[in-house]
Amino acid sequence: MSVAADTRPESPVQAIIRVSRSPGERRVALILDDVVTEAWVERPARPDGVGDVLAAHVSAVAPAMAGAFLTLPDGQTGFLPESEASLSRRPLREVVQEGRLLVVRVTRAAQGAKGPRVSVKRAPPLAATQPGLIERGPDAAMRLRAAYPQAQILADDATEAARLGARLVARAFDDEIEAEFEALASPSLPLEGGGRLIIQTTHALTAIDVDAGSHAGADRTATQALNAAALREAARQIRLRNCAGGILIDAAGMAARDRAALEPALREALAPDRLAECLGTGPLGLFELRRARIHPPLSETLAGPLTPGLALLRIAGREAAHAPHRRLALHAPPAMLAALRALPDALAEYERAAGHALTLTPGESGITDAA
Repeated sequence: MSVAADTRPESPVQAIIRVSRSPGERRVALILDDVVTEAWVERPARPDGVGDVLAAHVSAVAPAMAGAFLTLPDGQTGFLPESEASLSRRPLREVVQEGRLLVVRVTRAAQGAKGPRVSVKRAPPLAATQPGLIERGPDAAMRLRAAYPQAQILADDATEAARLGARLVARAFDDEIEAEFEALASPSLPLEGGGRLIIQTTHALTAIDVDAGSHAGADRTATQALNAAALREAARQIRLRNCAGGILIDAAGMAARDRAALEPALREALAPDRLAECLGTGPLGLFELRRARIHPPLSETLAGPLTPGLALLRIAGREAAHAPHRRLALHAPPAMLAALRALPDALAEYERAAGHALTLTPGESGITDAA
């Protein structure tokens, strides 16, 4: 699978790409026929690396794993599968030796406990004399622009608008899109008409449970309608949240024969997502899916204290833009402040835009005037 395979467009639709930039963070929404279909949250100072072209040394050849490990320039350990080691598909030991410097392209980001996956045959035919980054891969907005060349692109930052050829707007995300992005950080999602989805992602798989809530014990027709709606929303959330690997969906309160009757609707809902495949139902009556791993799932990106810290920084940036004379203080728990300080250039980006530094103060989260 090529690096760009995750953004191949489906049938012709009205596409809008919205790009919202704030200190330390870029958020990108793909809107297809007025529905938020893809959501990307990126920290430009820490790109996921997919598409990068690197020169890296082979640290170990692992025939038992049908591949080799490489020490990447940033210190991570990448894995080169034997099938990606050469265009000619020669045996691994004929083309890869320990200590050899290879030019590779990153085809899958580090996820969970696994390092990046790299490829020689998908890299340009270059010669390198020392390890290092040769070319940075495209970010989400660039990938979507290539996949949807007719899409309208809106950006709320002049630099982003210039590099993307986008129309500069005062606000790229309206309240509805902001609410969609906020909901992505929660494992629980209410369903229209009642019930909810509970989405739990682990290193091994993603489990999605349909909770009928007050509809529990309803008649067969109502239960089937609830689950049909839940499966459609589950398919949308899988793409929105960039879930990957094995995915299990547990429908609410249905016999096996009734669950099987919902499978065609699930397949139809998943069809636009070129990375997802429905494998049917297993012996436990769970719907089993598989989705290709390329970029990290949003559950990993949004985990930890940095995400709420950047949300506060975003608010501070907006307030400073509306009232340039104000000097602001950001109050947050120590872990959140530490995460902001550790993210390269985020606070400096705020300072460049506001014209003054942001005061950071431990305490209850909020933005106030600086003392």
